[in-house]
Amino acid sequence: MALPRHCARSAAPLTAQLSSTTQIALAPRVCRRNLNQDVRITRTGKPLLTVSGGRSSIGGYTATVFGATGFLGRYIVNRLARSGCTVVIPYRDDMAKRYLKVTGDLGRIVFLEMDLRNTASIEESVRHSDIVYNLIGRDYPTKNFDYDDVHVEGTARIAEAVAKYDIDRFVQVSSHSARLDSPSEYYRTKAQGEKIAREIYPETTIVRPAPMFGFEDRLLNKLAVITNVLTSNWMQQRFWPVHVIDVGMALEHMVHDDTTAGETFEFYGPTEYSMAEISELVDKEIIKHRRHINVPKRIMQPAAKYLNKYLWWPTISADEVEREFLDQVFDPNAKSLRDLGIEPVELKSMAYEYLKGYRSSQYSDLPPMTERERREEKKYLHVIDDQ
Repeated sequence: MALPRHCARSAAPLTAQLSSTTQIALAPRVCRRNLNQDVRITRTGKPLLTVSGGRSSIGGYTATVFGATGFLGRYIVNRLARSGCTVVIPYRDDMAKRYLKVTGDLGRIVFLEMDLRNTASIEESVRHSDIVYNLIGRDYPTKNFDYDDVHVEGTARIAEAVAKYDIDRFVQVSSHSARLDSPSEYYRTKAQGEKIAREIYPETTIVRPAPMFGFEDRLLNKLAVITNVLTSNWMQQRFWPVHVIDVGMALEHMVHDDTTAGETFEFYGPTEYSMAEISELVDKEIIKHRRHINVPKRIMQPAAKYLNKYLWWPTISADEVEREFLDQVFDPNAKSLRDLGIEPVELKSMAYEYLKGYRSSQYSDLPPMTERERREEKKYLHVIDDQ
């Protein structure tokens, strides 16, 4: 019996001197010497074998990602699947998870139907995992789930399932400015979720990302659409936007770095902006001017409350109006992207890439500066003609 083809060349001098029976017994050993292997021992003592090769790595890690159908979820799922993890995706809406099927090789993405109020479905989603991510969050309350249902009670159920099955790692993705004394219910419940996760599972890693930008984000795209008209604080809210790919890289890094267990991280970009400054940047890149009308908070909050309550599609909630008056705050003891060896990307360097789809077809294939130079030249020529 001959050796496998990819081992034959390296084993030829040795096998020439051995009998056929010995060659058969030796073949697997010789093959394994030529593969890149890495055996990791987890906190619970389970060895995990990782072998590199093919379209993506073949790894022994299993990761469960709650909230994978959201904006950040698709980035972390793709990175985990490509690095060789088997990714379990609990979902509610069958249509919302379709695009995640192609984020990894065949067999790497496993879907399980889950209800956040059903403890059995949550336990089934995590019982075979080595790491669990909780990305579930709500920007606005609905008639089925308010902030407390999602950020506090939902987090408690997931953390209890993680503790019950003694999962190696648990990563709770919270929000920037999460404080127990915040005037925003969103930030308060996020902080309560962090607290209860640590009480149930002390080794929980807390991650607080700043407002994220990227394809299909709720920052640049929201400012670029024509329907975004009303504001309440003259767009003076200040924060440090972070690239969603940087956050995805950092979350993937935590699979392989056990020193991040029990730590708190705040992910933010290199530059502080006000919402007005980002709006101006968006206008320049799409070569259009989006008008914004300021409505006082005392009028906007009640109106947002009833719009959010009676319209079936998401508009704006009263708490989102409250958040317009709150700047991003930092925890001095938290670590950042740089502690994981990641240099955050600047918003200005990526704005053109994410916004060029909003340009008129007349300008869609032009680089950012060319059109502005052309308009300045046209203005100059008009001045000469008038003279």
